[in-house]
Order: sequence, then C-alpha cells, then structure tokens
Amino acid sequence: MRDESTLQRTLPSPWPQAVAGLLALAIAMGIGRFAFTPVLPMMLQEGSLTISGGGLLASANYLGYLIGALSALAVRIRADRAIRGGLLAIGLTTLAMSLPLGFGAWLLLRLLAGIASAWVLISVSAWCFDALAGYRRPFLNSMVFAGVGTGIAMAGLLCIVLISNDARPSQAWGLLGALAMAVTALVWKIFTPPAELPAAIPSAPGSHARWSAQSVRLICCYGVFGFGYIIPATFLPVMAKRALQDSTLFGWSWPVFGLAAALSTLAVAPLLRRLGNRRLWRACQYVMAAGVALPALWPHAVAVFAAAMCVGGTFMVITLVAMQEAKQVAGARATKLMAAMTSAFAAGQIAGPLTVGSGSFSIALLFAAAMLALSAFLLRVDGAR
Repeated sequence: MRDESTLQRTLPSPWPQAVAGLLALAIAMGIGRFAFTPVLPMMLQEGSLTISGGGLLASANYLGYLIGALSALAVRIRADRAIRGGLLAIGLTTLAMSLPLGFGAWLLLRLLAGIASAWVLISVSAWCFDALAGYRRPFLNSMVFAGVGTGIAMAGLLCIVLISNDARPSQAWGLLGALAMAVTALVWKIFTPPAELPAAIPSAPGSHARWSAQSVRLICCYGVFGFGYIIPATFLPVMAKRALQDSTLFGWSWPVFGLAAALSTLAVAPLLRRLGNRRLWRACQYVMAAGVALPALWPHAVAVFAAAMCVGGTFMVITLVAMQEAKQVAGARATKLMAAMTSAFAAGQIAGPLTVGSGSFSIALLFAAAMLALSAFLLRVDGAR
C-alpha cells in the first residue's frame, strides 16, 4: 500500500488526459455520431429530407461505425494516431455536410463520420483506461465517458438556438464542423504515444482468454443494446415535435437526453462500487427498456421526455461499464474485445432505424424494448460482477 501511495504521488496530474478524453468523445459521439439527430427536424422542415431518407442517412453512419469497429479488429494503429486522425475526419466530414452536394454525397459523408467515430471511441477508451489506471480514481473514467452526453447536449443546444433564429440545416452543419475542428486543435498535443504515458499500477490478474464464453456473451448483449436504444437516439426530436407541435419546446428533448447521459455517467461511481459492472449493466438495460417502450404505450409529450431521461440516463452508463467489463474479462487483449463489442453494437444500430416504416414508431419501439429486456436477463450468469 505504501509503494502504491508513493507511486500515485509521483504521477503527473491526470486532469489533462481526462479532459482530453472527455472532449474527444464529445466530438466523436456528440457530433460525429449524433449531430444528425437534432439537425434532422431542421432538414425535414426545409424539405431537403424525408423520414425514410433520414433513416438511410442514420444507417449509413451506423454502417460506417460497424466498418470502423471491424477495421479496428484487423488494423493495428497506435491509439493516439487513431484518435487524432478520427477527430480530424469528423471535423472535415461535418463541415462538408453544409455544402450543396446531394443525398448520395451525404450518405458517403455520414458513412465516413461513422468510421472515424468508431476509431475514436475504441481508441479513447483504451488510451484513457491505460493513462488513468495508475491513479486508482474511478471518477476519472466516468468523467471521460461523460463527454458523450456533453457533446450531445452541446449539439442539441446549438440547434435550439439555430431553430429559434430560423437558420438553415447547412448553417448547423457548418457550425458543428467548425466546433469539431476547434476542439481537435485544442486536444491534439495531449494524446501522446503510449510510451510517454505514466506507468500504471499493475491491475489484479484476470481472465485473458481471447474469445471465452464470457466474451461472446458480452458481444451479443452489447449488440442488442445497440439495436434497442438507437430508435429513440435517432428519432427522439422528431417524436417530440409530433407530440408537442412546438418548434421551441420539442428541441429540448435532445439536450435533456445528453444532459441525462453526462450526469448519470458522473454520478455512477457509488452504484458501480456496490453492484459491479455486470449488475449495473443489467439494471440500466431494464430502465432503458421501459423508457423505449413508454412513447409507444403512451403517445404523449411527457412520455417522450421521460424516454429521453430513461434512455439518455442509461446508455452511457452501459457503455462505460461494458467497456470496463471488457477490460476485466480480456485483460491485455481488451482492445480487441472492445472492438468486437463495438462491431456488434454497430450492427444492431444499422438494423434499428430500418425497422421504422412510414414514420410509425410504435411497433419498432416495443420490439426494441422487448429485446433490451431479454438481453438484460441473459446477462445474469453465475459469478456475474
């Protein structure tokens, strides 16, 4: 214990790495993945896109996310380089969405943004877990993953301001792209090669089997999670607009989603210590299932905002604990397991928006809720943490 305390005192401050991880995930997920969600109502209002076209653009991004995760399994790139390159690609593709390029080009741009987002999420997770391991402060990992909710809330608030000022979707894409480029420049020098990171305190030995039964179970359940949450994560503002018929209030559904994601991730440490990764994952997935089903069972604005809180308040906690569970199960091979889980997650996301037909959400929401509940039940195994 004395040696561990001495080592912790000699390490440099962890805050630059934690803040850089938070900002990187804010850009990768809040803009690279989810900026389309608050911009979609603007594009529908302008007439430049239909609900079915929106589903195709969303699925193109999710297909890119799958390609990115699969390529992370096959291609060895140093984490810091993958993060920098991915953030740069997200900024450029988002800026390009503001140009009058046509639907085919939009599909390609959202595909490329999805590829880059997967690389950044996987690489930031691995880089930050290693960089922050020596400090023995679980809050630091929670802080990094709060970046996703922070980015979602930031993009949603920006779109509220733009909608209230009758801005065009192209202006929203341009501002989001400029923001992504500015944050990329800010964190560029913090992501250093692994050799320059502080040495971590050795963790307790665990299972290092590459594709054990535990690993396969995590991959499958994480894939169902991707399928289950993505319908509200794609169409929540559209559902809110239909329920409220108010161009000011409906836009708040997405910042509420992001704020719930950020705050829940920051506040989860006490529950994590008490329940462990696996039990907390199960509990969150049951809550998410209820939130996904609610707008289908009660088509009211209150139900839509409750869904935003239930889904937003659990999806990043599940991401955090699932990645930590992968680290415990796979040990030194965790990056490969994280990439496989992210691949399954991305495959589920591709299917999700395609289940929404002719703008009707109810059947798709109920099916997604049932899948989430079943997956949560299957996570209950002997010795689950």
